Amino acid sequence: MPQAPKRDGLPQGFRSAELGWPELDRIPHPPHRIPLLGDVVGVNRSTPLQDSLRYARRLGPVFRRKAFGKEFVFVWGARHAADLADESRFAKHVGLGIANLRPVAGDGLFTAYNHEPNWQLAHDVLAPGFSREAMAGYHPMMLAVAGQLTEHWDRAAATGRAVDVPGDMTKLTLETIARTGFGHDFGSFERSRPHPFVTAMVGTLTYAQRLNTVPFPLAPLLLRSASRRNAADIAHLNRTVDELVRARRASGRGDGDLLDRMLETAHPETGERLEPQNVRRQVITFLVAGHETTSGALSFALHYLSRHPEVAARARAEVDRVWGDAAVPAYEQVARLRYVRRVLDESLRLWPTAPAFAREAREDTVLAGEHPMRRGAWALVLTPMLHRDPEVWGADAERFDPDRFDAQAVRNRAPHSFKPFGTGARACIGRQFALHEATLVLGLLLRRYELRPDPAYRLRVTERLTLMPEGLRLHPERRTPVREPASDLRCPVPGPGD
Repeated sequence: MPQAPKRDGLPQGFRSAELGWPELDRIPHPPHRIPLLGDVVGVNRSTPLQDSLRYARRLGPVFRRKAFGKEFVFVWGARHAADLADESRFAKHVGLGIANLRPVAGDGLFTAYNHEPNWQLAHDVLAPGFSREAMAGYHPMMLAVAGQLTEHWDRAAATGRAVDVPGDMTKLTLETIARTGFGHDFGSFERSRPHPFVTAMVGTLTYAQRLNTVPFPLAPLLLRSASRRNAADIAHLNRTVDELVRARRASGRGDGDLLDRMLETAHPETGERLEPQNVRRQVITFLVAGHETTSGALSFALHYLSRHPEVAARARAEVDRVWGDAAVPAYEQVARLRYVRRVLDESLRLWPTAPAFAREAREDTVLAGEHPMRRGAWALVLTPMLHRDPEVWGADAERFDPDRFDAQAVRNRAPHSFKPFGTGARACIGRQFALHEATLVLGLLLRRYELRPDPAYRLRVTERLTLMPEGLRLHPERRTPVREPASDLRCPVPGPGD
């Protein structure tokens, strides 16, 4: 792949591993490597992450793969991952899959290179939007969106229909981030099909992943029609966000939400403001990242709850005990659902919906005292395998067990061995938002329903840079009695027809 101009002596764009790992030959790779093509025997273009997990089990905590001339180093051993988490020696690397999203997200928080100034500016301006005070303000809107979900599930329960769990969780999390962050109602629960924004988003994520599996010189030819669709998807995302911003500027009504901060807040020290193009990129980043990963986390958690009725019963008993007779939980009551939170964490352990993050060396160094790395050399941390390292999680690491996250177990565990939100200064800025939302929703669903699985279903995982259970459907059955939510919690965000 052609290199972009160098900055500080480092080529920008993709850097193959042989450029930065002087003892690369010591690192194992899959058997049957084919000249020019690389390690392509037996791989599936639609499941590159799961292929890498399979190789990881065979090749050990540090290994490499090569495809079409591009060599990658993968890391999953807890000791190696902890070394990569050292911020004094390593920084975020915008890996190939993330770089493929830059045509739509540019220098947004998730896709910015470390040297791009808008990252720090946006981070400092937006960080107060995830304070405890701000989070408490979002709570009523989260409840209102969850109320739309339960109305939808109530209708399914009344007629004995199954619900599309990933589809419904996507509607829920899109509406939540759109309303709390940007005062916008996509009307997702009034639609029989996904909102066009979701369709365009899935298209861009899928296209970004496909680019990783096609030889660069052939990509324009092989992906010609897909490239046109991707351009149309990006244009739709941009139009949607531009209209959202125009509406806000016209109305001036935002009550200090994330969009208000983007448009009106200056950096507290420098006085700088986000430029209009960067506002668009940050809004797209939050709308995509702020709902796609959380919907996957909720979907996996509901799958495991439906398959482990003893866990569901224990979590439900906690909800009933902590929330009592309250019609809806107060903000402070959500954090008291400690076992429900363990269920969520254990689901994120097995299937972290952002399944990898890349780190690069700030200077020449040696990884875990074993592997020399030149400045700029990078490695991809396979989070699902890090979360399965038997040295940390035991020989039964594949087993679902929320008690791995009780307080004593967490204190005794090696640091940096649980990383569903990335690591360091560039870790997910919205992680507390996502955890509060997901814990709240799981509590509400457990309180209201028994979750009946399809006995024939076997977990399959869809990859589109993020992970999602494929084809997961559950039969919700109403519990009795269920207290109805208070009628004054209607979300104060105009609907799409208002």
